Amino acid sequence: MAFIPGMELSRRFYWEAVRPVLDRSWSGLPHSAALIGSGSETLGFDDEMSTDHNWGPRLQLFLRPDDWERLADEIRAALRHELPHRFLGYPTNFSDPDPDDGGTQGMEASEGGPVNHLVDMTTVSRFFGGYLNFDIDRTVCAADWLTFPQQKLRTITSGGIFHDGIGLDSVRARFGWYPPDVWRYLLAAGWARIGQEEHLMGRAGLVGDELGSSLIASRLVRDLMGLCFLMERQYAPYAKWFGTAFGQLESASVLTDILLAVQGASAWQERDHWLGEAYGVVAARHNRLALTEPMPETPINFFGRPFRVMALQGFAEALLGSVGDAEVAQIARQRPIGSIDQFSDSTDLLEAVALRPLLRALYEPERR
Repeated sequence: MAFIPGMELSRRFYWEAVRPVLDRSWSGLPHSAALIGSGSETLGFDDEMSTDHNWGPRLQLFLRPDDWERLADEIRAALRHELPHRFLGYPTNFSDPDPDDGGTQGMEASEGGPVNHLVDMTTVSRFFGGYLNFDIDRTVCAADWLTFPQQKLRTITSGGIFHDGIGLDSVRARFGWYPPDVWRYLLAAGWARIGQEEHLMGRAGLVGDELGSSLIASRLVRDLMGLCFLMERQYAPYAKWFGTAFGQLESASVLTDILLAVQGASAWQERDHWLGEAYGVVAARHNRLALTEPMPETPINFFGRPFRVMALQGFAEALLGSVGDAEVAQIARQRPIGSIDQFSDSTDLLEAVALRPLLRALYEPERR
């Protein structure tokens, strides 16, 4: 059986299997159908290996709140009894969540009886409340933007909407990209991270610590890639797909070989050379954004020492100085820790949306 990308499978599953069930008993019911949120297929990166868990003919049906209260259980039951047991060759029946494997579910062939389907009945507010811990009736403020993980924003905005009868797309559009001054702050925080470590790569190498030097260089590579995502207005996915998604950026055509050379270098002097090349490319892209006065595009020696740096020349300061929004300017007056993705790569923290109110306090002085 030829592999079908999950997004296309789910789109067809809605129109060819789920929608006919709705039309038979609830014709004209206002709803939206989509596949957004977690899953490699919402990013467009799924392949045959992805099919072993949480993948298959699945989607979300969004109802209005009052219809969800009245009809969700009925529709769920109707789908259990009326969906086909296979769709385009794939089982529509799924195993129960595996408590020993993070609650994952896999396709499980069945020939008769009710289908344990993965058509999730929800509302727009319930989805965003559960996935981001955000009330869509509120305005998205700067502290919200800085505590939404980019991976979650990407899986919302890159997923597919197959039918939109209740305005799901207009809500999703609110999360399309950062407001201009939040974006400037994040760019500044990215440069600040580089500035804190760019000189340490050579210093570690100078005392013979090639392993430590290589580790710092790798961190700088990741931070440069993160800046490129921000500069090209693309949310970055989590580690598994970070490099794959980077390869789709315009920056990758110039930077990939340079960054691979940094990673492959066996001596700090070679890393220094290739990092300098990368700094120049990223600095030039910064200047093309025209968010600040033109900045230097050539690395300089770190206070006369024999290793080169770029961020020291004031990129973060220039960006922070260009912030005009009062709320973001107040945040910018603190240390530029950036967003949750920039100060932590802990999966447990990034996935713990219940902690978002506590994280917001990092950006709200009156709450600290």
